[in-house]
Amino acid sequence: MRLLCPAKINLHLRVGPPREDGFHPLLSWFCTAGLFDTLTLERSAAGNADAHDARAIIALSCDDPSLPCDARNLVVKVAQAWAQESAAGGVWPVTAALRKRIPAGAGLGGGSSDGARALAGLNVLWKTGRSADYLSGFAARFGSDLPFFFHGPSSVCSGRGEIVRPTPRPAARCVLLVLPAVVMPTPDVYKRFDAMGLGVSQDIDNEPDWEAWAELEADDLMAELVNDLETPAFAIAPELGVLREGVEKTVGRPVRMSGSGSSLFTLFDTDAEARAARTAVEHVHRVRCEAVELAPVLQDDLNAGQGEK
Repeated sequence: MRLLCPAKINLHLRVGPPREDGFHPLLSWFCTAGLFDTLTLERSAAGNADAHDARAIIALSCDDPSLPCDARNLVVKVAQAWAQESAAGGVWPVTAALRKRIPAGAGLGGGSSDGARALAGLNVLWKTGRSADYLSGFAARFGSDLPFFFHGPSSVCSGRGEIVRPTPRPAARCVLLVLPAVVMPTPDVYKRFDAMGLGVSQDIDNEPDWEAWAELEADDLMAELVNDLETPAFAIAPELGVLREGVEKTVGRPVRMSGSGSSLFTLFDTDAEARAARTAVEHVHRVRCEAVELAPVLQDDLNAGQGEK
């Protein structure tokens, strides 16, 4: 089974002050973007597996040697937990191969996407037959970004991110992703956010008219978008703020950061505009860029309903 694992961007991200449990309430418009990791799941040559023998459930390989292939990787962690959840129905071991294109520590949710798609694929391969809502709730225990990937490609997420409400795709069809070689650890960004006394509860409570925003052309929509984590991220990595300002001058439109960074993005109405901007930004700023579709339709074995091969 070949699965596409899309990147996500936070088009709009408001963050409130920390709650009593230490988590920050969020209000964010998530969209998938056409930058994909690829995960291949296959039945192992071994026989049936003991669902409680974690090492026997899934064997993961990855083309990025910097990433772990043990339980520190969400693909493995989710698979092991789902095997125990589904043990009554019987499970069998799988081998998994992960091809990475989404950079880590970039605010694009690559690891979360990989884990979510692994869960969706195993739900088919192991014939557990759970609904998207059930899988979303199960996945939430592994991170706030995972539930979105069961409801995308365009959704409003609140709570810690686990409350997901699908919303219309933006009229803007293309996104320029600017991917500097800067890793932004999410906990560090939130720690600086708190130290700077940022976060206003009213920003979470006062939601925009998402449907009206979705109808805006790209330049008009970009003018509305906010990311409350930019200020602490740019305080930690000033060069990222400098790059954002430079890219804005190059493309002549607002540029936002996705999630806790370090990726930057801006939207376009056509692929030709996005590709021209990519060429200009790569030439001027010597940084990796991708011009991709916003909220793409996934065309892989899971969406085609092919299931087990």
